[in-house]
Amino acid sequence: MARGHLDLPKKEDALVLSKRDIFNSLITIDSDQAARERVLRIETGFRRKIETHLLGLPMAQASFQKFNTSPFVLMFYSKKRGYTRVAEIESDIIPAKVFSSMETSAGRMVEEVVLPVYGWEVVPSKMHSVESLLDGKKSTSKHFCGVTLKSGPRCLNDEMAQNIGRDVSHNVAAWAESHNTDVVDFTYGVLYGTKSISNKKDWHVLRSIAESLPVSVEIVDTHKQSWKIRYRRDGLDVSAAVRIGIDWWSYLGDRNTWLELCVALIRACVAPAGPRDNVPIYTISDLGSILDLSSKPEGFNISLLQESQLEWLLFLARHFCDGFRP
Repeated sequence: MARGHLDLPKKEDALVLSKRDIFNSLITIDSDQAARERVLRIETGFRRKIETHLLGLPMAQASFQKFNTSPFVLMFYSKKRGYTRVAEIESDIIPAKVFSSMETSAGRMVEEVVLPVYGWEVVPSKMHSVESLLDGKKSTSKHFCGVTLKSGPRCLNDEMAQNIGRDVSHNVAAWAESHNTDVVDFTYGVLYGTKSISNKKDWHVLRSIAESLPVSVEIVDTHKQSWKIRYRRDGLDVSAAVRIGIDWWSYLGDRNTWLELCVALIRACVAPAGPRDNVPIYTISDLGSILDLSSKPEGFNISLLQESQLEWLLFLARHFCDGFRP
């Protein structure tokens, strides 16, 4: 993470996951009835969401205007590919737009499917109230938890970070009152990625919270060189934290929640396949090593995923860490 402010947390160590640990955790999930039921619920939710979303995507029969293409991108891409006829780039437009549309909506789809499975309530995106900042919430007899979620790392700019922090400090009293508590825990969460590749803007949410507070407020845990802040104000105990990737999913559920998510995604999106005759040659230089299954424990056999789907598990898992070890 680039240094740009004296109070930024120290550079994070790379998050390196053990493939063998991933496979062993998968065995744990497969043998736990409650975990299996969560996976199946999430899988069903994803199937419904994805099918509905696909119906709204531009199709081959759609008019040209619906694709909202940039003339500049079209020409630069044609140069890169060496195209000489419009028919050549036309075949690339539809998958590119499908990909773009899914990137825009995928995060919200994940939130709406997964949060309720772990006891959280989804906050409607069009709601106009003191909770409009939030994407999800959970209230108990002891405290109120709220979260603002971003699809991935590096989604924020300076203005967004400042506004989120300011809104948190201004709205916590109303959150506490409406949920009859004096303890509020706010999370700025990121659905995948790691702190080591985080946009430093994530941390600036905490800085903005601190700068919005009167000087008389008691700071219990400072945000300086930390990913959290805690303070007391007007009888309230308020904490806020940045939680990225596995850190967020562990907070939502437990240490295997991110894996339950990955398994459900694979089951919903990728059908099992038979054995293949040859090993593919990948263009991405390290993709072969990422997908290497040689660390799989001997006799490994689970029912939630089939053999051909295991490479997809590693493919997804790499988005939640900075690298693998055996």
